[in-house]
Amino acid sequence: MNIGIIGAGHIGSTLARKLTSLGHHVRIANSRGPSTLAELAAETGARAVTTEDAVQDVALVVVTIPLKNVPDLPKGLFARVPGDVVVVDTCNYYPARDGRIDAIESGQTESAWVAGNLARPVVKAFNNIIYFNLAGGSLPKGAAGRIALPVAGDDARGKAVVLELVEELGFDGVDAGSLDESWRQQPGTAAYCTDLPSDKLRRALARADRAKAPAVRDASLTLAANTPAPEIVNKVRELSGANAL
Repeated sequence: MNIGIIGAGHIGSTLARKLTSLGHHVRIANSRGPSTLAELAAETGARAVTTEDAVQDVALVVVTIPLKNVPDLPKGLFARVPGDVVVVDTCNYYPARDGRIDAIESGQTESAWVAGNLARPVVKAFNNIIYFNLAGGSLPKGAAGRIALPVAGDDARGKAVVLELVEELGFDGVDAGSLDESWRQQPGTAAYCTDLPSDKLRRALARADRAKAPAVRDASLTLAANTPAPEIVNKVRELSGANAL
């Protein structure tokens, strides 16, 4: 598959590595220009391009940048992109980083806000796993402890494409419902960065507490800043209540 990635941070670069290793043809862009991605391109075989070129001649685009930067993407970026091109949103809202976004604070889901800024429907995926577990946590289908990843969106075909890609990457894909339900996998929920298997992930999504999520999100951010990387998932499980599922 031809895939465009906008954003070369931890998640974007990890996806570039994994997808190229699986034989996909990847274009990757960042805000600083293709020349700054020469090393990643040489390592992975991905093609470093401009943001505008990342969305051309591809079947799927992953937008993986700080949420506050979404409005800064080129205006009309997807205007000439065919409607059957799937757009994946991995963005998460952290007010301490992104500033206050009134629409989200008033109840709009993060991905609905992203879709509005892009003027394009999106599928929510790859937002709820820490990059080092995305890189090294793959397991064969049916393996004990295989991590499950939720995929939310309003377009059944788009979700099916992303669910298949999740499986190919070595994770169990779980249909998390519509984009309006994507808050269930946002920061602060028991589905977020807890690396649950599919049965527990489904319970986490079903039992998510929207009112409590922001406080847990903010506490998790402080926790992550002061916790060694290998211990983060266990700490977040404790804080979010995922251990009780």
